[in-house]
Amino acid sequence: MSNQPEQRAPPPARSARRPAWLLPAWRFLRTLLLVYLGLILIMMWLEETFIFIPARYPAGDWDPPALDFEDAWFEAADGVKLHGWYVEHPSPRAVILFSHGNAGNVTYRADILRTIPRRAEASILVYDYRGYGRSEGRPNEQGVYADARAARAWLAERAGVEPERVVLMGKSLGAAVAVELAAADGGRALVLKNAFTSAPDMAAVHYPFVPARLLMRNRFDAISKIGRYEGPLLQSHGTADRIVPFEQGERLFEAAKAAQPKQFMALPGLDHNDPAPPAYYDTLREFLGRIP
Repeated sequence: MSNQPEQRAPPPARSARRPAWLLPAWRFLRTLLLVYLGLILIMMWLEETFIFIPARYPAGDWDPPALDFEDAWFEAADGVKLHGWYVEHPSPRAVILFSHGNAGNVTYRADILRTIPRRAEASILVYDYRGYGRSEGRPNEQGVYADARAARAWLAERAGVEPERVVLMGKSLGAAVAVELAAADGGRALVLKNAFTSAPDMAAVHYPFVPARLLMRNRFDAISKIGRYEGPLLQSHGTADRIVPFEQGERLFEAAKAAQPKQFMALPGLDHNDPAPPAYYDTLREFLGRIP
């Protein structure tokens, strides 16, 4: 017999066991990821419904008290029929095209139509983008730019001025529209209220879980355009604006290379849709008196 010690066979290798919680956790994370991707796809598909919130006719008060206005009808370059309200001042300091925000329609701006001719001594046209009020079509970024150009052409002809002599005024989304026209075509002056830097910047504020800067089709990139405008600028912003952050207005103003007068007016304590105080219209009147 051999004196060699007896050698035992090595025990069979144990199969690697995964923790019992790993598979359910992976299934949960996979489901969560699929839900997130589905939500992103839905938001991309419905992007215009997040940006544009039109009130179509007959929503609104189409016979507002104490407002003597003229119906304006005109067509965009692509044939879309558009509508607005025009109020004429007998001796205007300026002729103003007002581009409104992303919600409502022209009837929601009746107070502006009453106040600006009286307080700022200006004629004014407020128009509805495609899909708003009595205007035909459906809104999108390039469409509302075309609408603004058509509105300015109608206003210039009606008021007897050259299109580049129209003062371009806009609030919120309308401020981005006014910047587009001013940057591309010029204007006698640019007046912005509660303006944002870009639509993706706004989406990042309100939907921080969405990679909006990569995915959005409608850009309204005012901050990249305003540097191409070289005329006078009056910009105002409420310090308590909960929709468009005050700092976005400041950043846009800093990016502007406008000529004098160039003025930023902070409105202490005002939220996005609060009415402007009398001091704002006094400043607007003085500004219109100072522009060339």
